[in-house]
Amino acid sequence: MENDKETNENKNNFISEVSTRSIKARIVFVVLLLLYLAAVIMVNVSSNKQGADGGIFINIFGTNIPFSTFTGVFSSIANMCIIFLVVLFDRPGFIISIVILIIQFPPIIFNVFSFHKYGSLPGLFTTLFTILAAILLYKNNVKIREYQKTLKEKATTDSLTGLPSRASLINLMRSLVNKEEKFVLVLVDVNNFKNINDTMGHNFGNRLLVEIASRWKELAESGTTGTKDFISRQGGDEFAIAIRDYATDAVVRKTIRFYQDELEKAITIDDRAFYLTASFGYVEYPDDTRDSHNMFSYADAAMYAVKRMGTDVHIRHFTHDLIAEAEHTNEIERKIRVALENDTIFFNMQPQYDISHNLRGFEALARMKDADGNMISPADFIPVAESAGLIDKVDSVVFRKAAGFFGEILKKVETDVILSLNVSVVHLMKRDFLKEIKSLLNDNMIPPSQLEIEITESIMIESDENTIRCLNDLKRLGVKIAIDDFGTGYSSLSYLNTIPADLLKIDKSFIDKMNTSDSSKKYVATIISIGHLMNFDVISEGVEEDAQLETLKSIGCDYIQGFIWGRPLPPDEVKALIL
Repeated sequence: MENDKETNENKNNFISEVSTRSIKARIVFVVLLLLYLAAVIMVNVSSNKQGADGGIFINIFGTNIPFSTFTGVFSSIANMCIIFLVVLFDRPGFIISIVILIIQFPPIIFNVFSFHKYGSLPGLFTTLFTILAAILLYKNNVKIREYQKTLKEKATTDSLTGLPSRASLINLMRSLVNKEEKFVLVLVDVNNFKNINDTMGHNFGNRLLVEIASRWKELAESGTTGTKDFISRQGGDEFAIAIRDYATDAVVRKTIRFYQDELEKAITIDDRAFYLTASFGYVEYPDDTRDSHNMFSYADAAMYAVKRMGTDVHIRHFTHDLIAEAEHTNEIERKIRVALENDTIFFNMQPQYDISHNLRGFEALARMKDADGNMISPADFIPVAESAGLIDKVDSVVFRKAAGFFGEILKKVETDVILSLNVSVVHLMKRDFLKEIKSLLNDNMIPPSQLEIEITESIMIESDENTIRCLNDLKRLGVKIAIDDFGTGYSSLSYLNTIPADLLKIDKSFIDKMNTSDSSKKYVATIISIGHLMNFDVISEGVEEDAQLETLKSIGCDYIQGFIWGRPLPPDEVKALIL
């Protein structure tokens, strides 16, 4: 009831304010009309009184001045009234002004041609010029209004999708906060959209964004969700949803899932189907915060928490512990950017062996220290680099430094060991990736057969024709392809058959469980069998115990990587191992 009273009071105050403004405008309008009529009358009086014929004189500071001298002054006042009417009152003022000016023509023309009062000719031309000035002013006002309307539309409407902009959303939020109306702000980020822009081009990406916006707008307007939803585009691949008229948090989540399901339906463009996902983070007013300025940062923190989790759960409600996580993430991102700028990211190399303990090669692993020399765990900075869009830059630094080091080794000793480089999905999908690899080989004189590119299993889902073509080109160069973390979530023989791989890497999580349950052991054995059937070699990661080693030997694993035979080593120890 108190909110209703406040709302009614606000409405009454608004109506009262509008009424007051309207009364003032009418008063000004009437004053200008009366002033104009008075000025016109004085022009006629003064022009008919000639001082030489005993006309009226006005004594100013002891000087007699003919009243007819003020004709031009009154004429100027009349013209200024016309201009003010056009400028201040737009179309109504313009129409009234033109009508008044046109009405003056018959008397002036009659005086000139019937009574031969040629002194009225200046008035004729003055009226004509005033009409012209009024028309020009009005047209200019129309252009200004149209321009202002365009600016307002640009400020409140997203030019690409036609959705309301961030500014419109902020205006709505202010209104809801002023009315103390509860609502939920949802921030949405389309996952891995940068990959599409990098590989397919921004125009193609824009077409996808338009389709997403169209689907969500139609869903919001249909009322299917059961809540009142306001969709806006924040920029790039980020959208926002303001949800109202809900009863519980479960209803909010149900509404968000409507948008999630709509997005995950196949989007077909140029006969190509795309399957997209998104991360949804939301915050509620006033339960989570009463400060509307914090809502964006809180929803953003929840959204990026979803990305960091990397699971199939794509919706997260803000909790205050996320602030500390977000601050930690921001600090890690800052340190990554500093390390990239100062070129202080470095690498270690973990040895790989065949089952007989003969050295196969090394996997180059990214490492980073902060400005104080403290090590930052890869488990901390790699996910942050991925979410911040910096992982391709981290990759490139490791590629350059590791390849340079490996090239120097090959100059000093004849060996067939392999350098294995991890590549992120984002990096692989860049258009110049193949050129980058060719430069690494040529600049460091590394035989293609001694370079291996490790791709994650998720590439089998996220890749497109250009990515597969790039992998085939690498294969033709003689570069080896390894599928990392195999079996962790996207295993499919049909996908596996499209990747020109040489090696499968079994994830450590399976090796850890292998000797604790018969099913885990059979799973690992199945992966090895599948790999061999498809002419792939198989390497197991994270081997740490003798029992694990013996089991892998018994089920036919080809290669071993793990602490049992070698931890990640700095370059000097790698040299000692090879030389």
